[in-house]
Amino acid sequence: METLESQNDGPEKGSSTVEICEPQQSNEKTPTKEGPPRNKTSMENGIKMEKLESQNDESEKETSEPRSSIKRELNDDSYDGNPSKEVKWEPKNWRQIIENIRQMRRENIAPVDTMGCDQFTSDGETVIPDRLKRYHCLVSLILSSQTRDQANHECMMRLKKHGLTPESMVSTDDKVLEKLIYPISFYRNKTKFIKQMSQILIDQYDGDIPNNIKELLKLPGVGKKMAHLCMRSAWNVVTGIGVDTHVHRISNWLQLIPEETKQPEATRKALEKWLPFELWDEFNHLLVGFGQTICTQNFPRCNDCLNAPICPARGKRPIRKTPMKKAIKPEDLEF
Repeated sequence: METLESQNDGPEKGSSTVEICEPQQSNEKTPTKEGPPRNKTSMENGIKMEKLESQNDESEKETSEPRSSIKRELNDDSYDGNPSKEVKWEPKNWRQIIENIRQMRRENIAPVDTMGCDQFTSDGETVIPDRLKRYHCLVSLILSSQTRDQANHECMMRLKKHGLTPESMVSTDDKVLEKLIYPISFYRNKTKFIKQMSQILIDQYDGDIPNNIKELLKLPGVGKKMAHLCMRSAWNVVTGIGVDTHVHRISNWLQLIPEETKQPEATRKALEKWLPFELWDEFNHLLVGFGQTICTQNFPRCNDCLNAPICPARGKRPIRKTPMKKAIKPEDLEF
């Protein structure tokens, strides 16, 4: 399981913004991106990846205009400033592996598809301001550390019924908030994080959340994985690959990184050195759902996996013995 992300991670050094060149074309055609359906919200009119004007600008103003352009932020001091530099290493069969995962994800709905953090940028019952959707997204990410999607989703429903705004969280008694958050893991620490974070948002951001990685990482309880996922889900800006326990495990099992890594952050940096940027956006969602339904931590469903013939990890751990192509049942899911 992943460890609780600490606010002490701090911003990544060497933050910079660069204009991205088109990656060099290989003889193999990158497979068309196609994965499980994701709810469309007013926050998802397009992903930004074009050059940022400034990271020091004020928080982005709310607007109903579509976000048609795409932005990318680079905050990794290991990046050498040469996006067109020839890649020296890439995993064997990686295009086929990713396309196989896409196909399996289309056939099996995972908890992340209905209860992931991006689901809280929408509200099916009432119309809420965009800034409040972004706040809900950030709160759900803080709650999600070492917590199953189902428990996190139920907790968010309780908080929304109570009244989930920065002001209401600050004014709610600690004991009351702890009861609302329980049985989420580390519920006492997360209660403190949410109250402290909410007060900072009121004082410094007019109740909205920061629109850049550097400022997000200053908030209590927000680590690098959360910050990257929040930028994508809340602001439609791709700043990096969100690596959780599923992405970390599967990337190592499938040898999608050149050397075995022990920590998710090391996995993120290794992935970003070779994975084409146009695939960053879907990568977390693909692998998380794949890890919840097929490539589970305990007794993976190798007999149901299209990657079994080319998987480097096959035969190295006990598998779940199920008939080929057996339908995935709710009780088989790993939240």
